[in-house]
Amino acid sequence: MSTILHRFAIGALLALAVLGAGCSVRQMAASSIGDALAGGGDTYASDDDIDLVGAATPFGLKTIESLLGTVPEHRGLLLAAARGFTQYSYVWVQAPAEEMEEHDVRTAYAQYARARKLYLRARDYGLRGLGVTHVAMRVDPPAALARTTREEVPLLYWTALSWGAAIALSKDDPATIAGLPAVDALVRRAAELDIDWDYGALRSFLIGYELNRPNAAPDAIARARRHFERAVELSGGQQAAPYVSLAESVAVVRRDRREYEGLLKQALAIDPDRRPEWRLANLVMQRRARWLLAHAEQQIPE
Repeated sequence: MSTILHRFAIGALLALAVLGAGCSVRQMAASSIGDALAGGGDTYASDDDIDLVGAATPFGLKTIESLLGTVPEHRGLLLAAARGFTQYSYVWVQAPAEEMEEHDVRTAYAQYARARKLYLRARDYGLRGLGVTHVAMRVDPPAALARTTREEVPLLYWTALSWGAAIALSKDDPATIAGLPAVDALVRRAAELDIDWDYGALRSFLIGYELNRPNAAPDAIARARRHFERAVELSGGQQAAPYVSLAESVAVVRRDRREYEGLLKQALAIDPDRRPEWRLANLVMQRRARWLLAHAEQQIPE
């Protein structure tokens, strides 16, 4: 998981407070600090305390939004916002809601509504970073994205991820669901430009997406498996995400309890300390794997 906030965050607030005179000076300072923030680092990604990072993340997100108030078109900050709000919504809002739903439906649904709003917030930052409008994405998504480049694959990925997640939580909202063609265009464009991006992160997403994309291909399961194999290869088998994704998609669709449990156990067998830069992401996915194993009977009844 990418860093949302690191040691420059407090410095950003101090700098903006001190440099109160002169709009251009503030913009220059904000842009410089924004570059540092957007660049990220390993401090959060290598942390082993999910709750600690979750408690710190909102401050980082609001710092990014404050800087965007001064440099609204800073693409690094827009990417950091799209990525950060998506990650926060999934790990610390949606996932806990899923875990509490069987005990407290009302609170869980309130959390789902909050997660949806955060995903849409992330989507909007992503679209700003890509320089495309909602209107353009509604009228002709492929044309709107035709000029995007390989350097913009992270923005394409996080915009698609956040928008798709919002749609998944909006089954009673036709206006949001109408964004499906736009999500598909974002995914297709990212795959065209660099399908192996970020050690298989896009491939891991495609594992589940192949089965749920509009007009899914007849060989969707085979395609998903190829994405899985490539994602494992690109990550050297040291990321839990591909295993969890295949379990939640293909194994569930095929009602294959043995494969489902086997994949989740493989995810849990990964040592998070082998690749410190992926430690937090692996711990998050392993927490998900444990929960899915505990609910295997609900997912695939025997």
